[in-house]
Amino acid sequence: MDTMTFNRRTFLKSTAAAAAVLPTFNILSQEAKTIGPDDDQVNAAVIGYGAEGEILADAAMKIPGVRFKAVCDIWDYRRKMARGRMRALGHDVNVYEDYREMLDKEDKNIDCVIVATPDWMHAEHSVYCMEKGKHVYCEKEMSNRLEKAKEMVLGQRRTGKIFQIGHQRRSNPRYIHALNRVIREANMLGRVTHAYGQWNRSVAPFLTVRDRLNIPTETLQKYGYENMEQFLNWRWFDKYGGGPMVDLGSHQIDLFFWVWDCVPITVTAIGGNDYYNRQMNDNVMAIYEFKTKEGVINRAYYQVLTTSSRGGFYEQFMGENGSLTISEIAARGNAVQREVRDGVPDWEQFAKKGLVLPVRKPVAATVTSNAALDVRVTAEADGWPLPVDLLKPAHMPHLENFFLAVRRNKPELLTCPVELAYESAVAVLAANRSVAEGKTITFKPEDFKV
Repeated sequence: MDTMTFNRRTFLKSTAAAAAVLPTFNILSQEAKTIGPDDDQVNAAVIGYGAEGEILADAAMKIPGVRFKAVCDIWDYRRKMARGRMRALGHDVNVYEDYREMLDKEDKNIDCVIVATPDWMHAEHSVYCMEKGKHVYCEKEMSNRLEKAKEMVLGQRRTGKIFQIGHQRRSNPRYIHALNRVIREANMLGRVTHAYGQWNRSVAPFLTVRDRLNIPTETLQKYGYENMEQFLNWRWFDKYGGGPMVDLGSHQIDLFFWVWDCVPITVTAIGGNDYYNRQMNDNVMAIYEFKTKEGVINRAYYQVLTTSSRGGFYEQFMGENGSLTISEIAARGNAVQREVRDGVPDWEQFAKKGLVLPVRKPVAATVTSNAALDVRVTAEADGWPLPVDLLKPAHMPHLENFFLAVRRNKPELLTCPVELAYESAVAVLAANRSVAEGKTITFKPEDFKV
């Protein structure tokens, strides 16, 4: 396979190509068909069968023609769980503690590997798999260290293997409809001047397990962990992860790049380890500045909290003619709101084209009765709902996209190739750096290239 050279124009074409094979919907609430004939079998393995690995494997097993042959995890408890669960679903897997042993013994049995280990091991596992001739689907964030993320890009170029990074919104048909069709193609919002994203979670203690389930200390140390606390809560330790900003923010900050089709020029972030007394920041607020190809400056604000779940997680894109609120869970955001002012186009035309559903209750502009303030308030509409929903696991379309590219041996079909994911990794990791150094980080165009 030829090594893939990435550029944004290529990516936009690949998104369109991927959309062509993703489910299509009307006023959609129908189950989408999965891709590929049953006899077009792809054999897969998993490295890292923790919570995320289980979610990915469960979704992949719903795709016709995908068969799991092996699972690797350093925790015997999770290996036993994987073997029992997968065999019950008809996948006769072998389980391994060491990924090298798995790849040596299963070399002829597997075509691709899903990597769902802690961030600090993504580069080692992904590059090794590609060098062994396997295609790779790797969970985001690429790594908690930029130099390791670079190794992943270079590893793909060197081997030419298909390499998808798990920013699954890139393949979600509702996000493709909202960001590509509603915002970019139909220009319903006009110029999108600002964006907002958040992921708020409640207070939660460190994860623990019963003593009888603990991994032996010598095994933990063999694989780089001092104790079970670090292994279970790796996201909160600098050696292994990047904290909530990297773990959660990577999903949503990536969308700012998508909408504006450019990389940021600065990030200014504040935050701290203010509640838990852990290594990584438990709250971060970041402002990114983007300079578009038209030369205008747009700004995006992102926050992650771990002390309040208020508002949950969603993204908003705010333009001169309207705004769009969207979330991976449709109940948290799934509508476009029109600005009530002179000069905004009639949106009935967009509803007739199937871009949105008709609004239920139109509203008009109102003026506050407090003359001293003299503030004009624009009442919010109920929203023009998006006509697209996803009635399958959230990760499934992204996995379908990956397996389709593998089946056809066409990396250009990927909706999140490694070089695209590297750009968002640069921006997300820089937010933590901005907090640590107490200053604005200014990017150069070459910072986003390898």
